[in-house]
Amino acid sequence: MNAALLEKIFGRDQRWHGPCTVILDAEAGVTALGVDSIVGGGAKFYAPRMVSGRVSADSVCLLEDLSAVLLVQNQKVRQNTGEESLRQTLTIADVAHVVAVEMPETSALGVLGVSNPPRQLSSSQSGYFARPTG
Repeated sequence: MNAALLEKIFGRDQRWHGPCTVILDAEAGVTALGVDSIVGGGAKFYAPRMVSGRVSADSVCLLEDLSAVLLVQNQKVRQNTGEESLRQTLTIADVAHVVAVEMPETSALGVLGVSNPPRQLSSSQSGYFARPTG
């Protein structure tokens, strides 16, 4: 992804931005495709894992020199005592390996100089046209 485009989205002032998914051209993210469980006899059953370039970040920061993107992931960890603690994982990604950025809302469109897309009709089907009758 072009570093100038990332600069438009995240700015050059090294501020943290809200959650988004950063897609890298590397095997950087691991996602469980189900729930790990303990089966009969105390044996552990691990759900299959999928490795991809998708990193779901809770906070993102672009370095001032446009060399790297900092991605922070938050995970709640439950201790044996039942107490929860927050564990943060920092990933430092080279800007040259960023393929795409997925945002949960369209607020970045204004920064890019693009208007919001038209709203979808409130029906059960996707698209912008009403379902044909008959």
